[in-house]
Amino acid sequence: MKINSDLNILGGLPDWNLINVFLNENTDQTQSARGIHSFTKIKTDKSVKRFEKAILSTLIHFKDQNIESLIRSVLSSESITNESLYLLFWNASQNNELLHYLNNQVFMVAFYSGRISIKLDEVIACLKDLREREVELRKWSDSTLETTASKYLTLLKKFNLMEGTQKKSILHPYLSDKMFVLFVYWLSSVEPKSNVLESEWINYSFCEKAIFIERIMQKRFSKFFQITYTGDSLKIETTIPYSEIYYATS
Repeated sequence: MKINSDLNILGGLPDWNLINVFLNENTDQTQSARGIHSFTKIKTDKSVKRFEKAILSTLIHFKDQNIESLIRSVLSSESITNESLYLLFWNASQNNELLHYLNNQVFMVAFYSGRISIKLDEVIACLKDLREREVELRKWSDSTLETTASKYLTLLKKFNLMEGTQKKSILHPYLSDKMFVLFVYWLSSVEPKSNVLESEWINYSFCEKAIFIERIMQKRFSKFFQITYTGDSLKIETTIPYSEIYYATS
């Protein structure tokens, strides 16, 4: 597993408008004469660069052209909204193995079991268990793991998946038709298996598998993708270019 400190950094990101800045701008040209970035509340170049590295490697790194076209079209139209944050969450989870691991081991388990909250101690215990098996984590102290666990929960809140301060509660989003279609396109791009029912990413739809199947088969979505369902296999063929799908759903 490739492990870095991006969760710690992004959990403390105070200005999420930086995502669009780094997606669209040449930041070297947006500095004032004093070297202080005028497009953000973050007032030191060193801090901006620190956040820039984490944003570029986790939030807006693209594994293929389809994903890049999809995310760019959404962010250029909506900027940072509750719905675009879901798309960034999906992309970040694909890019950051530690985030994906914690999602699978902690968040998704709690989410799909109907729990209302996640305790900090649960995340810490998960990280300590992982440290026993991952060489890169063995150099992390207990305090670093505790900070990472706290920042992970804060990051889920930033993605609009939890709410609260000291005691954070799990939110259970229901994807709008537009976001459901975008999720299906995202899933089709990231999943190498032809049978998406076997995909580890299907949990990111925020609904049970049976509900996902029932919804994807609804006739109103037939103009966006074609499906073949045999009971234990579901194959999806997208029909609209990724660069156009956001506008087609709007």
